Amino acid sequence: MNYITLQYESFLTWGLFIVGFIVVLWAQGRINNAYRRYRKKTNQLHISGVEVANNLENIYVVEVKGELSDHYDPSQKVVRLSHDIFHGETIAAMAVAAHECGHAIQDKDNYKPMRIRSLMVPIVNFITYIGYFVSIVSLLAGITGYLKVGIVMILATLFQLITLPVEFNASKRALEQLEKLNLVDNKEKTDAKDMLASAALTYVASFINSVLNLLRLIIMFRDNDN
Repeated sequence: MNYITLQYESFLTWGLFIVGFIVVLWAQGRINNAYRRYRKKTNQLHISGVEVANNLENIYVVEVKGELSDHYDPSQKVVRLSHDIFHGETIAAMAVAAHECGHAIQDKDNYKPMRIRSLMVPIVNFITYIGYFVSIVSLLAGITGYLKVGIVMILATLFQLITLPVEFNASKRALEQLEKLNLVDNKEKTDAKDMLASAALTYVASFINSVLNLLRLIIMFRDNDN
C-alpha cells in the first residue's frame, strides 16, 4: 500500500471519528436545550411527574439521584425518576415520566423489540467487559485485537439498533396516553412531543456513531492486514 493511500485512509478514519463525535455532541446539545426550555414551563394541571406516572400506569415509582437519570427497570417492574422529574410540575417532567411509563406499558404488552433488547443486555455487558481485557492483552502481546473488538462493537451496534424502535414506541405510547387521559392540551402535546423527539435523537446519534466506528475499524483492520 503506497504512502498516498495510507494518508488517505488515515484521513478517512479520523474524519469518521470527528463526524461521529459531532453527531453525538449535537444530539446531546439538543436534548439539553430542550430540557432547559421545557423544565421552565409549568403544565396546565400542575401535576408532578410522579402523579403523571400514577395516572398513566399502575406501577411502582421511586425517586433516584442524578439529572435525566430516569429509566424503567423491567427486572423490578419499577419506574425510576430523577428529583426534578419526580417532583416537577413542568412539561419536561410530564414528558419524561410519561415516556418511562411507556416502557412499562411495553413490558405489560410483551412488546417484542423490548424483550429482545432485555435479552441482549447481559450478553452485551459481558462481551463488552471481556472485550476490554482482550484489547489490553492484545496490545501488550503485540497481537492484533481488531477482530475481538469488532465483535464487541457489532453487538453494541445491534443493541443500539434494536433500542431505536423501543424508544420511539415508548414515546408514541406516552403521547397517546397523555392525550387519552386529557392530561395535555394541543399546545402541551406539541411541546411534550418536541421534548421526547429531542431525547430520541440521542439514541439515533449513538447508533450512527457506532456504525461510523465500525467503518473505522474495518479500515484500520485492512491497513493492518496489508
